[in-house]
Amino acid sequence: MGNTRDGSRTILVAGGGMAGLSAAVEAAEAGFGVILVEREASLGGRVAGMKKYFPKFCPPQCGLEINFRRIRDNPLIRVMTLSEVEKIEGVAGDFTVSIRSNPRYVNERCTACGKCSRVAVTEIPNPFNYGLNTMRAAYLPHEFAYPMRYVIDPRIIATPEAAAVQAACDYGAVELDMASRIIEVKVGAIIWATGWAPFDVSAIFGHGVRKHPNVVTNVILERLASRNGPTGGIVLRPSDGKAVRRIAFVQCAGSRDENFLRYCSGVCCLATLKQAIYMRKQTPKADVVIFYIDMRIPGRYEAYFQRIKQEEGITLLRGKTGQITENPETGLLRVGVENQGAPKIFPDEFDLVVLAAGLVPNTAKDKIPAPVAYDDYGFIPAKGDIPGIFGAGCAISPCDVASSVQGASSAVLRAIQACGR
Repeated sequence: MGNTRDGSRTILVAGGGMAGLSAAVEAAEAGFGVILVEREASLGGRVAGMKKYFPKFCPPQCGLEINFRRIRDNPLIRVMTLSEVEKIEGVAGDFTVSIRSNPRYVNERCTACGKCSRVAVTEIPNPFNYGLNTMRAAYLPHEFAYPMRYVIDPRIIATPEAAAVQAACDYGAVELDMASRIIEVKVGAIIWATGWAPFDVSAIFGHGVRKHPNVVTNVILERLASRNGPTGGIVLRPSDGKAVRRIAFVQCAGSRDENFLRYCSGVCCLATLKQAIYMRKQTPKADVVIFYIDMRIPGRYEAYFQRIKQEEGITLLRGKTGQITENPETGLLRVGVENQGAPKIFPDEFDLVVLAAGLVPNTAKDKIPAPVAYDDYGFIPAKGDIPGIFGAGCAISPCDVASSVQGASSAVLRAIQACGR
């Protein structure tokens, strides 16, 4: 990791999504040691699972590859995946942090050849695809994973299958006796960038996510539309694999609602516009209807929004949606909508309904192991009420990729100042 024995010259970054990656590389390039802690098996966060960025429509590999290369090339950065911060003690400039490192059962000698996966027989849900498909219990998190190293699922450890997986490796990379361990490090400042999770829309009455297979969320659509997703990038009806010709997007699915998610996530409208465009590109004759309460478009994207309003095949209808019903014979869906105060069932039927689920900070559930203040929704303050601990990205508010990167830069500047105390 380079010369970072002086803890005051080291910054710990919790979270390996876009905000955490940006913070790590910027801090290291400013000459500070960095410990980048990520609880998943690879870096990239939820952005890695997207089909495209908005508004440039670049695939996520564009931004991630640059940051991965900067990490590989910088000896000041130590990456710890499958790891979580368990305890924080001390003050700004002199924190002692305990990190739990969980076993991957595969060491640095892994060449990602895939022989271990071909031997494994147990199928487990694929978390990268939100459980839409399964994968072998010896797996690469996804094709663009960093580190590019396989993982052995703990459910097969101490079984004949695990022994066969180990025997299949020609490089001695499989270590079945790896164990969880606590690593204690000294750091001068902490940047908390643990990201977000989609709001659980299954709690919403009438939206039928569990009841109707052709009702999906916006994050699920990203995986279905991605080339490395469970369907190879071809969006078909989940119920029967038929072509999708008519698509409804339902905005504010639980958001801005006193009974569910009371705030606006700010980025869902842009995400829906992006998805409507790429769905039309995939199926040029598809009809898209977007049901919305208000379209919240940041000023710099207003011109883009006006162009989309004129796009052939895309219709925007203002009205709060209610119950979604399904024709049991055809699997087609109808959407109840309250249009100008008059509830009614929209007459058209849809092959697919996409719910715009809001962003919930992971800090709402997984608290920082320090007496940090949270707002009513689980977000933490950017500047931090504890000197030396700073929030970044969606840990402080819902934001898009560009805003996450900008916020990470601010957090790094504050962290550097805290290190100098």
